[in-house]
Amino acid sequence: MNYESFFRSEIEGLHAEGRYRVFAELERQAGQFPRATRYTGDDSHDVSVWCSNDYLGMGQHEVVTSAMHEAIERCGAGAGGTRNISGTNHYHVLLERELADLHGKEAGLLFTSGYVSNWAALGTIAARLPNCVVLSDALNHASMIEGIRYSRAERRIFKHNDVEDLERQLAEIEPGRPKLVAFESVYSMDGDIAPIKEICDVADKYGAMTYLDEVHAVGIYGPRGGGIAEREGLMDRLTVIEGTLGKSFGVMGGYITASAALCDFVRSFASGFIFTTALPPALAAGACASIRYLKSPEGEKLRLRHRNRVETLRRRLDAAGIPHLPNPSHIVPVMVKDPVKCKMLSDILLDNYGIYIQPINYPTVPRGTERLRITPSPLHTDDDIGGLVRALEDLWSQCALSRAVA
Repeated sequence: MNYESFFRSEIEGLHAEGRYRVFAELERQAGQFPRATRYTGDDSHDVSVWCSNDYLGMGQHEVVTSAMHEAIERCGAGAGGTRNISGTNHYHVLLERELADLHGKEAGLLFTSGYVSNWAALGTIAARLPNCVVLSDALNHASMIEGIRYSRAERRIFKHNDVEDLERQLAEIEPGRPKLVAFESVYSMDGDIAPIKEICDVADKYGAMTYLDEVHAVGIYGPRGGGIAEREGLMDRLTVIEGTLGKSFGVMGGYITASAALCDFVRSFASGFIFTTALPPALAAGACASIRYLKSPEGEKLRLRHRNRVETLRRRLDAAGIPHLPNPSHIVPVMVKDPVKCKMLSDILLDNYGIYIQPINYPTVPRGTERLRITPSPLHTDDDIGGLVRALEDLWSQCALSRAVA
């Protein structure tokens, strides 16, 4: 077999479908978010970023960067090993305590990313619980799907956010069998929110554990940034709350929070935790500072400003007839519904307007639902919003795309 020919033909297929992924080479400008410098060959120019998962701009906040600088001065760069072999730094322990407090749990456990925390935790819990069956929402993230697959436990898929379908499937499982319901709070592509209370009610009725992924909610929902479950007063009803440090907290890493016994169980049996180098202490210090800040009244002010920016953008898009999915979250999906046009719009926005929004195509979303996924931040100004909406109006006319009906 000609291996190189196979690789090239597969990539050519992605180009032909209009879903080949091109990475924009950016340099974030500290203190100037959402501004960044874009590099193209030997040239560079400023752009405005509209698709960052650093939802609150905490990746550049002085409380975070100062804490990281201090930790580097105290500890150096890396952790020096796995958590078991010399790699558990004091900053890791402080951060795990801070996370447990954030979610009202007994304990927290750090991982190198949100992907790894889902893969390792779900994979370990479902694999080691005897004869466990996992009930997974149809739109769960790839990391959750991979963790469940890795566990080799029986898997059932319930319709997205459909409590009746979940109950129907739970009722079919013999009583006493271990069951785990895995779902997200905010779904990152459509921006819809799970009916957490109703899912917990059904899970409790059938003796199932609950595993909630809050990665797109921590920091920006709830009075202290604990996520949707905190906002709705439901944290105590969830067996496991999982989150990330790489989005609203502005740094890097993932975690779970749960009972002390469950966290110790995952710590003791998850290969994705045991056999990987610990996060650098500076990242843990930065995350700890970010979480503390977002728990404070200043953090609540930032969340209020964030909600205002989202509402303002939606209102301006509606006035311009630019179609976007209505949802109750901070994610604004502008629907294009064509992979080639979606990529083209993204390229023109970046090249001609200095606006960076990555196109979202299959397999991240189903074919025919391609979109520009916009994530306003508290640091986007009225002028930024006006410039984005005017650019989209221009392109919608140039490309003869359908407009929303007021």
